[in-house]
Amino acid sequence: MHEEVIFAGFGGQGVLSMGQVLSYAGMIENKEVCWMPSYGPEMRGGTANCIVQVADDEISSPIIGRFDTVVALNQPSLDKFEHAVKPGGTLIYDSTNIIEPPTRTDIDVVPIPASEESVRLKNTKIMNMIVLGAYIEKRGTVKIETVLAALRKVLPERHHHLIPLNETALNRGRELARSGVPV
Repeated sequence: MHEEVIFAGFGGQGVLSMGQVLSYAGMIENKEVCWMPSYGPEMRGGTANCIVQVADDEISSPIIGRFDTVVALNQPSLDKFEHAVKPGGTLIYDSTNIIEPPTRTDIDVVPIPASEESVRLKNTKIMNMIVLGAYIEKRGTVKIETVLAALRKVLPERHHHLIPLNETALNRGRELARSGVPV
């Protein structure tokens, strides 16, 4: 197994956190991992993305241009990275924030109304965990239990009281990915 994924959106949407949690989960499962963030100087509100690789064998290079999965949280990210999904790969996007949906037919397109669901769950900061749950459900790169263990490492201890809410968000994302919610 060698999964190459890019998480992309605006700074402040939790893009880098999703990649960090996935990377930690991979390490807990004794996999090889690479996490490479990229963001503008303004971060919050600017563009942000991170490339994550999780593999059973050594990773030869952190720099890649084609991905097994693209996770896009806004229209500019979708526009920029839709073409970078390998044929047969997966494109997961926040359908609440995307005006023009993807057009490719050679990939698995997974719309998730993550922002809308985060409002329904009364905390917009968990939108990224809803999307991460959908990613885990579709790709199976790591186990959901390992993601929860990784959250304990990534989140500062003062925020550990939010882990049950994050677990709810992860599970809701998994449900949405399973059900094939319409856009």
